[in-house]
Amino acid sequence: MIALEVVNADTATFDCSFGRGCEGVCCRNGRPSVDADEAARITALLPRVLPLLRPEARAVVEADGFLSNRKKLGQPMVRVAAGWCVLFNGGCTLHGIGAADGDPLMYKPSQCALFPLEKGDAGWYVRQWGYEGEQWTTLFCLNPANTARPAVEALEGELALAAKLDGVPG
Repeated sequence: MIALEVVNADTATFDCSFGRGCEGVCCRNGRPSVDADEAARITALLPRVLPLLRPEARAVVEADGFLSNRKKLGQPMVRVAAGWCVLFNGGCTLHGIGAADGDPLMYKPSQCALFPLEKGDAGWYVRQWGYEGEQWTTLFCLNPANTARPAVEALEGELALAAKLDGVPG
């Protein structure tokens, strides 16, 4: 069990249904912010990523890079092409490369790797419809009525990463 406190652990449910009815809605218009270390890691991986991208996304990345001039949390955001994160092609290309290298989260921006975990003023919480003002209602995975699976059970890898980022011994 991960020793990371999740403020809504008793009530939060989650079950990622990617590939089981969900085709990656969290990546539709997904624009995670990327810190300097993440940007460097993704840049180094581009020779492996480019052949996996959708043609329109590859053209954008080759012409302008994968980061936009827009900022969120003071950091540049990943570009979008044709309504999808440029790194998405039927799934996250970074996730696929990471899985092949032994850890599906290792190359993803932390905002993506931690989803649906978020850190608020009260600590870590699982995003749920209406909780902390959650407005992203197109993501049915955030609707607690869609699954009874406890989020802390479903999000073991994400919780371990959050604990690592917080310096919590695992």
